[in-house]
Order: sequence, then C-alpha cells, then structure tokens
Amino acid sequence: MAQYTIEVPGGVTLAVADDGEGTPVVLLHGLTAARRHVVMGSSGLARAGHRVVAYDARGHGSSSAPAAADGYGYGDLVGDLVALLDELEIERATFAGVSMGAHTCLRLALEAPERVAGLVAITPGFDPAEHDAPARLARWDALSDALRNGGVEAFAAEFGVQRIPSQWRETVGRALRQRMALHEDLEAVADALRCVPRSAPFGGLRALERIECPAVVVGSRDEADPGHPLAVAERYAQLLPRARLVVEEPGASPLAWQGGRVSKIVAEVASAGW
Repeated sequence: MAQYTIEVPGGVTLAVADDGEGTPVVLLHGLTAARRHVVMGSSGLARAGHRVVAYDARGHGSSSAPAAADGYGYGDLVGDLVALLDELEIERATFAGVSMGAHTCLRLALEAPERVAGLVAITPGFDPAEHDAPARLARWDALSDALRNGGVEAFAAEFGVQRIPSQWRETVGRALRQRMALHEDLEAVADALRCVPRSAPFGGLRALERIECPAVVVGSRDEADPGHPLAVAERYAQLLPRARLVVEEPGASPLAWQGGRVSKIVAEVASAGW
C-alpha cells in the first residue's frame, strides 16, 4: 500500500492511502472518523481487483486543517475530492462514503455525474427537514465544545456512550476512542463538528432523483446508531433511481460496522457501474 500526501487548493494537505490495481474505488469517511473507517480495515476490495484510494478529510487524521475554522462545508469537501481525483488522474470511479462521506459522494454525483460509476451511501444522515433545528445544532456544538475543552473522554461522555444499548456499548466506546486517537489536531476536528452539520450537501432530497448511477444505501437500525435514522436511509434508497437498501437483521451488529460485508457490497456496485 502506498501512502503519501497531496496538496489541494487552499493549502490543505490530504493524507492518502492507495492500494491495489484495477478499476478505482474511492472511500470517504464520516465526521470525526479517518480513512480506515469505511471498510474497517478490510482488504477485500484490493483482492477483488480494485485500486482502492482512501484519504483523511481536511482536519481529520493526518490531513491538515484549513486556515479558516469554517472551512469544512460541503463545497470545500467536494473540492478536495475533485482535486484528489485530478491529481491521481482518476477520471471515473466508484465511491463509498459514510455519513459526511456519503453526502460528499452524492454531491459529486450531482455536480459531475460523468465521474461517478457507482456509489455506496453508508448511513446517510442529511435530512433537510431537520437540518436547521436548534436542538440538532446545539447537540453538535456541545460535542465540539466537549472535545475542545475536555479532550476525548469529555467528547465520549457528551456523545452518550452510556446511553447506547448494553450489547453494543463496549464496542461503540472502544471504537470511538480508537478513532479519536488517530487525529493529529483535535482542535480542527472540533471546528469540523461545528461547521459540517451547518452545511447542506444539496437542496431537497428530490435532488437524489437525478443520480442515475448504480447505488446501494447501507442503513443501520436506530437502536445501535440513532444518529443516522433508518428512515433517512430508506428515503434515500427510494429516491435514488437505481438504488437498493441493505440493513442488518434486527438485533444484529450494524452492517456498516462489518468491513468485509461492506467491501463486498462496494465491489458489487463497482461491477455494475463499469
């Protein structure tokens, strides 16, 4: 696996991992995560004959922060993605993104459909009806303040690990602390926690009806992942013209946490799109 950095407009440097050969797949993680948190370390895509590119979003992992604290909007995130594709001479790819990463992929598909062979939207959460709700924004601001003022443990407490059902509590708490330990700049992540939730990746959900590439929406049941309501994933799958919804069985561990299974889904979409 090659690991390197590239500079994108605005002076931000992105940390990139590039593995395998063949038709390209680009992985985009969610807010507060890092590049390993899409297929959870699975190497199945490279073994299946794909070039797999994953990168830390601006201000996350080993990537640098923008100069402005509000430089984490979806326009910025999509700009980074396009710059990365151009730098790596990838004209067209299959994209898989989690939450923030899913919204970024979908916006790219709306703005530059010729570059998107297929996409996997994992636990999308953007709902225009709730986007500006004061309680929702206050929740994100509280997480940002906890991380900035108290570090990872304060963030975990504010996140509410103790409110997660007991069968997943230990797993969620451990995973949360492990992923936060990957960030070189927690102040940058705190800035992103304020900015990203205030940015809309696209307008109304009806915009999704214009995306014609093969797609899968990976949902999670609300008991384990209340921050990404299953109803939102269901709506995305209904509106995307060539999409299907996949979700774990009731009581099972969320499908989004199962890197091997997610890799197989991405490989299937990649095969359909080429």
